[in-house]
Amino acid sequence: MTRYRGRFAPSPSGRLHFGSLVAALGSWLFARAAGGAWIVRMEDLDREREAPGAAAGILATLHDFGLESDEPIVYQSERGEIYRAALERLAAAGDAYPCWCSRSDLEPFGGSHPPRCVASAQATRAPAWRLRVPGEVVVFGDAIQGPQRQDLGREVGDFVIWRVEGNAAYQLAVVVDDAAQSITDIVRGADLLDSTPRQLLLQRRLGLAQPHYAHLPLALGADARKLSKHEHALPVDAADPLPALRAALAFLGQPVSDGRHPSALLSAALHEFDAAKVPRGAGAPAPYAALRKDVC
Repeated sequence: MTRYRGRFAPSPSGRLHFGSLVAALGSWLFARAAGGAWIVRMEDLDREREAPGAAAGILATLHDFGLESDEPIVYQSERGEIYRAALERLAAAGDAYPCWCSRSDLEPFGGSHPPRCVASAQATRAPAWRLRVPGEVVVFGDAIQGPQRQDLGREVGDFVIWRVEGNAAYQLAVVVDDAAQSITDIVRGADLLDSTPRQLLLQRRLGLAQPHYAHLPLALGADARKLSKHEHALPVDAADPLPALRAALAFLGQPVSDGRHPSALLSAALHEFDAAKVPRGAGAPAPYAALRKDVC
């Protein structure tokens, strides 16, 4: 049997907040409960959104919370040549093509790309690259959210895998990295559930192994929207990790011990971890009052 290999892949656009902690802790629990490896990968391709010092800050906070990567940290910003090689394979096979369509070009089509490009002035800007999407329904099982299906041709259309800025888009980079790191199981937030069919298609086109998926419910703000760094969600308190750890365990439906140190709390949580108790659904309100003393 292949040993379980899970991962947590944050984007360094700000400090670690409660929603990211839930994803980190959830993926850690699944990996450790299976006797497997837990790996941290920094998804820092979008340099415009990257906050100075955020990557180091996230890693330091994970350390303070007792969550340590089993392998050296991989940074996507250092892997451009690997992504380029994957793009060239897809292009050579006729599975990817250059596209000069802008967002305004696609507005009449609801934002989805039609069967043919509609851009008028190809020479005025660099192209993106899109993956050709067949008219098929992608079906897969999610360990938390249950059976899933998506008509890629009708609901998504040909999607971007290489950006006009000259670097890999998220969908291509994450598929290449998961394969390169031999990731067997992906535990992440339910906001990425919609991306999974695209990644499954890319894996098939590149001849890569397909991991198992489990999508955790999202921690939602007071406005019922996902907590995120770019919306100024308060970071967790690395100097006092126990309240946030306890809140994250409760959010994931797990028993919460009275451990007085992160290592003791995590050890007890792992001993009692029950994946079947993780709530099913897109999300639930984040327990603000349990996280920060400065929040009413």
